[in-house]
Amino acid sequence: MAGVSLKCGDCGALLKSVEEAQEHAELTSHSNFSESTEAVLNLVCSACGKPCRSKTETDLHTKRTGHTEFVDKTEEATKPINLEAPKVPMDVDEPTSIVSIELCCEEMVAPEVDAKLLEELEGMGFPKARATRALHFSGNTSLEAAVNWVVEHGKDPDVDEMPLVPANTKLEAPKPALTPEEVKQKAAELRERARKKKEEEERRMEREREKERIRVGKELLEAKRIEEDNERKRIMALRKAEKEEERRAREKIRQKLEEDKAERRRKLGLPPEDPATSKPAAPAPVEEKKSSLPIRPATKAEQMRECLRSLKQAHKDDDAKVKRAFQTLLTYIGNVAKTPSEEKFRKIRLSNQTFQDRVGALEGGIRFLELCGFEKIEAGEFLFLAREKVEMSVLNSAGSELNSAINNPFFGVL
Repeated sequence: MAGVSLKCGDCGALLKSVEEAQEHAELTSHSNFSESTEAVLNLVCSACGKPCRSKTETDLHTKRTGHTEFVDKTEEATKPINLEAPKVPMDVDEPTSIVSIELCCEEMVAPEVDAKLLEELEGMGFPKARATRALHFSGNTSLEAAVNWVVEHGKDPDVDEMPLVPANTKLEAPKPALTPEEVKQKAAELRERARKKKEEEERRMEREREKERIRVGKELLEAKRIEEDNERKRIMALRKAEKEEERRAREKIRQKLEEDKAERRRKLGLPPEDPATSKPAAPAPVEEKKSSLPIRPATKAEQMRECLRSLKQAHKDDDAKVKRAFQTLLTYIGNVAKTPSEEKFRKIRLSNQTFQDRVGALEGGIRFLELCGFEKIEAGEFLFLAREKVEMSVLNSAGSELNSAINNPFFGVL
């Protein structure tokens, strides 16, 4: 298969023509080129029509313009590489062709050279034609350059022929070939230009990458903010649903209590309670009804339950404090029930700051311990439960009431 591109053996770049290879060699000083059957990419932007020759170019174009769709026209643009130098077409109808024909018909004369240098060469024994040719082709710069040209071209067959140029055209003498030092200097200049161009491209790419990092960072912050807002709204919705559920549960419990109360009044033969007289502000009718009924003394378990209910009602705005008090009381009762012989579990210093913060300063805390059998001793400095007064049934009842108060979310609500 014929080659469709030129590949640089030094850097691997693909080039479409000999002209591009020459430009690449001037910029990079690379000289190792070979034919390749790998086609040069031709990716055309669908939005603006810009051609891109590599994936890197398409990525850069996307970052700059936001265009993301490209059409692959590599096969359409692929043609066999032409390794011959481009020829200038000759068209007899063009004015340049007419000028060339006219130049061929002009009179040819000897070129103008430095007369002083020509006289010195003739004085050295060189024929005029050879001296003129040497000065013309050495650039007409110095005697040494002309002598060197004669030495190098002394065996040329036309060395003694007078050079001819058009009479009406003032042609410049051909420039002398570059010296090795000048070649090195030229190559160094090309390399320096290529280095500066590469550094500029790297700085531009770094700026593009920095802009991309800033954009991505802003997008991440915005996404995080949106996520936090959504999470906050979700939590608020859950709390609202929980409060609504709790309200419905309380209403259901209240209705159940009202029904039970009405059922008890019916069994006792009492008339239905008037809603206008059922408010706590008018307890007189209730007292009269109670006076006509036998009063059953409350059990110790009921007294404990009422004590815990009073404690929660007194601190209903601080659920954490109430729960901590219940758990502390449960710990005291549990320690005595497990090891009743240990005096340290049956004796509590009332002035202890931890005890005061958790139980002592709360309404009903000390009363609950006294219902469990604790008594104040030593001028009220300690609460003490004597070993012989430890009743496991009372402690078990106290533990049950405390567990119920801790685990029942509606304990003491009504």
